[in-house]
Amino acid sequence: MHDLEFEHRHPSDEEKEQLAEIIWSNDNVELTTVGLDVGSSTTHLMFAHVHLQRLSEALSSRFVVVGRKILWKSPIQLTRYRPDDSIDAEWLAAFVEKSYLEANIGRADVDSGAVILTGEALKRRNAKAIADLFSAESGKFVCASAGHHLESLMAAHGSGAVALSRTKCATVLNIDIGGGTTKLALVKDGKLLHSAAFAVGSRLIATDSKGILTRVEGPARKIAEAAGVSLKTGALLSAPDRKRLVAQMTEIILENVHGGSPSVLAQTLMLTDPLPRTPEPNLVTFSGGVSEYIFKREDKSFGDLGPALARSIVRALEDGRLPWPVFDPGQGIRATVIGASQFTVQVSGNTIYVSDSGALPIRNAPVAHIDQDLSGAFDAASVTRAVGKALDRIDAKEGKDHVALAFKWDGDPLHARLFALAKGLYDGLPKTIANRQPMIMIMEGDVARALGQILRKELGVAGAIISIDGVQLQEFDYVDIGEIIKPSNVVPIVIKSLLFSTDGSGR
Repeated sequence: MHDLEFEHRHPSDEEKEQLAEIIWSNDNVELTTVGLDVGSSTTHLMFAHVHLQRLSEALSSRFVVVGRKILWKSPIQLTRYRPDDSIDAEWLAAFVEKSYLEANIGRADVDSGAVILTGEALKRRNAKAIADLFSAESGKFVCASAGHHLESLMAAHGSGAVALSRTKCATVLNIDIGGGTTKLALVKDGKLLHSAAFAVGSRLIATDSKGILTRVEGPARKIAEAAGVSLKTGALLSAPDRKRLVAQMTEIILENVHGGSPSVLAQTLMLTDPLPRTPEPNLVTFSGGVSEYIFKREDKSFGDLGPALARSIVRALEDGRLPWPVFDPGQGIRATVIGASQFTVQVSGNTIYVSDSGALPIRNAPVAHIDQDLSGAFDAASVTRAVGKALDRIDAKEGKDHVALAFKWDGDPLHARLFALAKGLYDGLPKTIANRQPMIMIMEGDVARALGQILRKELGVAGAIISIDGVQLQEFDYVDIGEIIKPSNVVPIVIKSLLFSTDGSGR
């Protein structure tokens, strides 16, 4: 095709294919994930194939999810409990084993996954033991016992409300009605503004096929008392009593959805602070088990209040008590995480600060992202407040839970600015510092060493300080931090991310 004055050759078609494969594999990752959701009422499992791709801008080392295909999903199972009110671990293990067999997927074929315990299931005495059991499985699983704020945020992501708010440039309220709780998440332009949770759910009571009460949870008794209904295990729940109970639940949901100061009854059922009255949403989405009845994807009764509560919510939509347009992203009961995947390994910058190399490695530290602009003027107090809010969003207990604080540094690395950041972090983690627990900070921007030195030498932090730069993290990430690699003085960072649907189709 052309003449050159030196000896040369062209690659064969086979060599071209091999080269293309190498280039593609460097920028693309394909994983098989599994997600197990153990909730108050139901348990379900999903396998998915996830495609991740390296961000193209600035030669980034971060991968993002660009595609997901559901390989298999289990039938919805009622969560089984023992007589002592603990989760039936043997039943759960058998359910998981059966799911692998029916999906024809081997455990060795799964790259990563998540076990999420939510709502009433989280309260059961062996919930942590179940999470730890799966967490120990080949180190592949991210296990999250979701508190109320985190569960609200997960439901908003999983339902598609967050993506919908971004694509529609709207303020979206996601109402997740489960078996034991209702979670609210108000999101705008892809960002969570407020969340709230309260003890109203479809399976606070359960009946057998004859309408005899077989289960009555504490919050149901409070609601029943306000509705003038007597609930007693072994007694018949009449149709009029069921109607009054559902009407009372609906009023509590509507009261919380509209925000502001709750009534005395609603206040006794609050699990978090109430939702603020403003801003008002432009759209409403529903998720959780009751949403399956609202959107008519389910018509079977499971011996609880799900169908009746859904009909009551629909009437509230029709008569204007819920005055906003409704969008159905199609996720419903499966709105929580479908899998977690180990999706990238980054290497830190070489200006890190690790005061005690014996504190490494660190496994499965959840990320609390500090929402504070560090590019301009700020003070220590604003950083401290941002730390508190970041911990609250993921329901982390300061001084108790192992957490990695993430933030983006920008602007001049002046000592006064860095000291304000360090002091804000110091004041935001008093119990962590007093207990000499590791302070873990991971940031974008090359100031990790200077920040670590200020914390150690000027503020006197005695516990391990792990200050790492050159890494980008987001909320819902979990990190593994490896040992220091010599002589380059860097550490490998394995980032794991909970994966949510971003499909905004379906009205």
